[in-house]
Amino acid sequence: MDNFWQLLLLDNLSIFIGLFAVLFTLLTAVYSFDFMRGRKNIFPYYLYILLTLIASLGVIFSSNLLVLIVFWGFLGLLLYLLISFGENKNTPATAKKALIIIGGSDAIMLLGLAMVWKITGTLEISKIKIALDSNTAIAAYLCLACGAFAKAGLMPFHTWIPDTAQDAPAPVTAYLPASLDKLLGIYLLCRLSLNLFIMNPAMNTLLMVMGSITIVAAVMMALVQHDLKRLLGYHAVSQVGYMVLGIGTGTALGIAAGLFHMLNHAIYKSCLFFSAGNVEQKAGTTDLDKLGGYAKFMPVTFITFLIASLAISGIPPFNGFASKWMIYQAIVDSAKTGNTLWMIYLAAAMFGSALTLASFMKLINAVFLGQPADKTNASIKQGEAPLPMLAVGIVLAALCVLFGVFAYQLPLKNYIIPSVGPGLVFPGVWNSPLATILLLSAIIIGLLFYWLGVNKKPRETRNFIGGEILEDHPQMRVSGTEFYNTISDAPPFKNIYRLAEEKNFDLYESGKKIVFWLNGILNRMHNGIISNYLAWCLLGMIILFYALSIK
Repeated sequence: MDNFWQLLLLDNLSIFIGLFAVLFTLLTAVYSFDFMRGRKNIFPYYLYILLTLIASLGVIFSSNLLVLIVFWGFLGLLLYLLISFGENKNTPATAKKALIIIGGSDAIMLLGLAMVWKITGTLEISKIKIALDSNTAIAAYLCLACGAFAKAGLMPFHTWIPDTAQDAPAPVTAYLPASLDKLLGIYLLCRLSLNLFIMNPAMNTLLMVMGSITIVAAVMMALVQHDLKRLLGYHAVSQVGYMVLGIGTGTALGIAAGLFHMLNHAIYKSCLFFSAGNVEQKAGTTDLDKLGGYAKFMPVTFITFLIASLAISGIPPFNGFASKWMIYQAIVDSAKTGNTLWMIYLAAAMFGSALTLASFMKLINAVFLGQPADKTNASIKQGEAPLPMLAVGIVLAALCVLFGVFAYQLPLKNYIIPSVGPGLVFPGVWNSPLATILLLSAIIIGLLFYWLGVNKKPRETRNFIGGEILEDHPQMRVSGTEFYNTISDAPPFKNIYRLAEEKNFDLYESGKKIVFWLNGILNRMHNGIISNYLAWCLLGMIILFYALSIK
């Protein structure tokens, strides 16, 4: 029995990640009971969910890198199987794309594993401490980090996430790319940066640059999306940038901020996807052009979605603000260690938050507050989602509030700060409970002034835009989907968006083009003429003998 416990890596970080992996699995299972009801061959779905949890716990508590990567590989296969439960026509291609990107990064991780073995002669995590002072050490770190980047969705390994968000069932998206994969990807990156390698300024700079680019580029893509779940998928990518940016500062505060934002993201992004699943179940679509007016019919879903939207946008006193505030502090504090580009990183982080708020204003209007696409409401299934589905959203929305108001008292003090060790200092002051009381007091006072005002009854008028009464022009409809079309049509961005739509920035599509090009060359070589085959065989033997002769 003692030998078994020695195989486990039990510390504050692994226990913290493991607890929330179990929580998100439980919430996903509860939500799925109603969302997946009526689908054929549903038993394997719950089996894959359970196996995903087991493999995740294997990754989290493994004390040996080889065992960790074995469990990591199983997660890629389970991701493929769970995505396949989607009912869109593009689902098989999306599942294959996710498997190839994740599987390709797993192969790169094996190369990094071999380098670690060559440097240290061991794969025990507790016995590895590699300084990044050689090309082999740097290559080992980058190879292992590729697996973390692909799992979490950092650019350029991100392209499977928006596709999965759109084509997989909502609970699968909420469970994997939104929560569990973020926990595991950032967990591995923290292990590499805290325990296995001794970071240097150059590697920290690389992480901060990649994080900053991911924040801005992904949120710019989110602004112009017309599908609810795909838009949320790009935001899942953007938020990874904050986590990597925090870890890249190399300070205890930054790493704690990255871990805290990882947890907060898993909470509010799962809440967003579950709420989107509620809307999808009622509307039968996630196309923003076909939605609108759902706040009236789904008030609980609207409230949970609104809370999670405010959280991801970094609005106080919700949890997203608490972790982003820590990241901002860590970036400013990193200037003391010689980070001369800290103002650029800070500007990228704050600009990303502003664009996130802008895109969620569009999203809330298009789905909940705007005019319905079907003004007769004939296509809207009246009533809220089933109670278990609502309960999951309520729990996550409550955590958005609790982990924002009591950020230090709950997750930071008990789990996150002990994970990064001593030396954590908060240079900025943010008293969440006091600020929350002041914010609530201001809202209550404003409501009192409104209720006690002279105009107690609001004036009602017909809807109009540009001086035209909308009811007189049935063909006119104000939709949130066109809010930011001017951005995609602007000369600086038009070509970039066009290239993105053509998948020129898609690592998978670019790799596929190269493979097909090489395949075409090989096909031309394999022309069926035996003399050519003999010539190729002779050339291969010459190369092989030459390689063997080199000492």
